[in-house]
Amino acid sequence: MDTLDKRGRIIIRTSVIGILANVALAAFKAVVGLASNSIAIVMDAVNNLSDAASSVITIVGTKLARKEADRKHPFGYGRIEYLSAMVISLLVLYAGVTAFVESVKKIITPDEPDYGTASLVIVGVAVVVKIVLGRYVKSVGKKVNSDSLINSGADALLDSVISASTLVAAAIFLIFGVSLEAWLGALIGLVIVKSGLEMLKDTLSKILGERADTELILAIKDTIRSFPEVRGAYDLVLHNYGPDSYHGSVHVEVADTFTANELDRLLRRVQIEVYKKHEVLLTAIGVYSYNTSDPDAIAAREKVASLVTSIPHVLQMHGFYMDQENKNMRFDIVISFDAEDRRKTYNEACAKVQEAYPGYDLQIAMDMDFSEVI
Repeated sequence: MDTLDKRGRIIIRTSVIGILANVALAAFKAVVGLASNSIAIVMDAVNNLSDAASSVITIVGTKLARKEADRKHPFGYGRIEYLSAMVISLLVLYAGVTAFVESVKKIITPDEPDYGTASLVIVGVAVVVKIVLGRYVKSVGKKVNSDSLINSGADALLDSVISASTLVAAAIFLIFGVSLEAWLGALIGLVIVKSGLEMLKDTLSKILGERADTELILAIKDTIRSFPEVRGAYDLVLHNYGPDSYHGSVHVEVADTFTANELDRLLRRVQIEVYKKHEVLLTAIGVYSYNTSDPDAIAAREKVASLVTSIPHVLQMHGFYMDQENKNMRFDIVISFDAEDRRKTYNEACAKVQEAYPGYDLQIAMDMDFSEVI
């Protein structure tokens, strides 16, 4: 069984456990809520059903995401998991709005609740079950990097707080005769809405595209630099096509004495090693050459690096090569996103180097800080 298949089985098994637990809790709470005329308990039961639906969506999304790549989607279907996480967020949001609206209706036309020992015991059991279920689902979600499971687990933990609040309202009513049911229901609705919006924001951020994990970036660069022929690894860009599914590109810096055949062999070895260690497919590897036989060029590299990095927000210079015969100089500079005007910073760097080397044709590329790791 490969890693992706094992991951899918874990997600599905965890989701099935969530479905069974939530359906059972929803049934118990619905009976208790209707019998005791408690809007808060009834809304809590509805929320449990939405949790069960979330687990069903997680299962469907996981199965679809495991489909093999095809002509229409050559990078696979892994991003479906992000879409399923977004649907779960919308379900949570809908449950929150529904709870709030129904509770406001009860505030306007209140009903007196009728709590019994059995109903309070069931709600108490629900609190314990939700805490255990939420912690379990969320921990599994983090382990297998599943946003859908993480969202479901977080929602379950929120449910335990909601159920506990229902018990507090019941205690206040039994002791003081004051019914806070409808007000509590409205508060619960707002809390659920807030949770749904936060989940939706996180999921949309991943769909839009985020920086890759810093540890992964560092590990891949270390692997590439472990080859003695490679002096540096730069411009690593990872494209995410689902949890733990990356395609990427990178530039490597090698001596200017390499032949095309030698480069071909080296780059293939780099690709294989990176995939074997990190399961990241490098679809493109660019090449920077560095001067090995011209001492003036080697000295110029240090001077130019000092010039450009003295400018605020210039993080790095790399890919430097100097051709004295043709009066040509080429290199890249990485400019931070913190710069107020990145183009202005770039122009300042170009002007500074041109002033130091007036007779040279400059080919300076402005790089972005894709990984926040230089």
